[in-house]
Amino acid sequence: MNILVLNAGSSTLKFELIDTDPARIAGDADDRLARGRLEWTGGDATVTVAAGDGPPSRSTERLQDVRAALDFILRWACSPVSGVEAIRDTRDIEAVGHRVVHGGERFTRSTLVTDEVLRGIEECALMAPLHNTANLQGILAAREIFGPGVPQVAVFDTAFHQTLPECAYLYALPYRFYQRHGIRRYGFHGTSHRFVAFRYRQLLGLPRERATLVTLHLGNGSSVAAIRGGASVDTSMGFTPLEGLVMGTRSGDLDPGVVAIIGAREGLSAREVEDVLNHESGLLGISGLTHDMRGLLEAAGERADQRARLAIEIFCYRARKYVGAYLAAMGGADAIVFTGGIGENAPEVRARICAGLEWMGLDLDPARNEAVREGLEGRISADGSRLAAWVIPTDEELLIARDTVGCVCGHGGPD
Repeated sequence: MNILVLNAGSSTLKFELIDTDPARIAGDADDRLARGRLEWTGGDATVTVAAGDGPPSRSTERLQDVRAALDFILRWACSPVSGVEAIRDTRDIEAVGHRVVHGGERFTRSTLVTDEVLRGIEECALMAPLHNTANLQGILAAREIFGPGVPQVAVFDTAFHQTLPECAYLYALPYRFYQRHGIRRYGFHGTSHRFVAFRYRQLLGLPRERATLVTLHLGNGSSVAAIRGGASVDTSMGFTPLEGLVMGTRSGDLDPGVVAIIGAREGLSAREVEDVLNHESGLLGISGLTHDMRGLLEAAGERADQRARLAIEIFCYRARKYVGAYLAAMGGADAIVFTGGIGENAPEVRARICAGLEWMGLDLDPARNEAVREGLEGRISADGSRLAAWVIPTDEELLIARDTVGCVCGHGGPD
């Protein structure tokens, strides 16, 4: 089955075309036909597309909205110049899988999109207005182009974390706020945490119930998850993606009293303070230089920039604290797994996070750690380490495609 995977954001549209079906999934033989990203700047979109593993091509196109962008993607994929041999007509696309950020308590698994599901996603947009609204635009554009004959599937970031126990997802607020407004921990990056947990078990040949992991998705957005028996039992992001680790531009954990103090002393509204916490904080706020870890590592090394060093130190310290907390909460684990742009490509950051965890049984192998980057996967702990450490590149698009096949064919996606 040719599956179109769409991830529609407020200013971006990412896509991937994947040929997969139950037999291909079982044999790990999914075929990536094409991929790309469109990013809006004003009325124009910067378009990057590539067929298979081929080199990307870039252009600037006049595309006003998601509908126009999807039209462009399909025209490109169906044209002979694209090099996508399996797609010659939109009829060759058999289903569309969509990333949807927030499913609330209503959606605990991926699901076929119906009018009722659309209403549910719209209701959840109250908790993620920027994300869910954009996700809905992607779904509606695909519905309009493909019509009712092509099934659409929604894959929710929050669904994987719906297994959290009450003691982990409830805040110590008056209970009525949870009852009235659904104020609780939902967690995000669930598709990524779920994929790397599945891949870890696949690599080691373990059944679902045999793996206890701490997974770290480290990138511009970062989160940690505690996973026992294949199920998420705690995670660092909360009601919104602002809670938890230090991120590129997000503060992560913060005393709520800071919001009132900053607002009063800077003359900012609560919404304006929230904007500062989401877009001017984190690595960018501490360093005053950049939100990009690569730039910070360069500045800290070559220029010995003290604030760049501090930003990296705080980032790693916060991550190490969460690892320790989740190991304590679960009574230990088999492994910690790094993923995401930083987790996959920054050996120095991984080493800093693992430093001091020797007493927990983690013995990092420096040579292995240095060697695993640029899309590689592998164990980075020493052979005798009681607590293993792995790097496993995430693949949310592949998981979305596989879930789409599962929903269309009437069975679940990967565990």
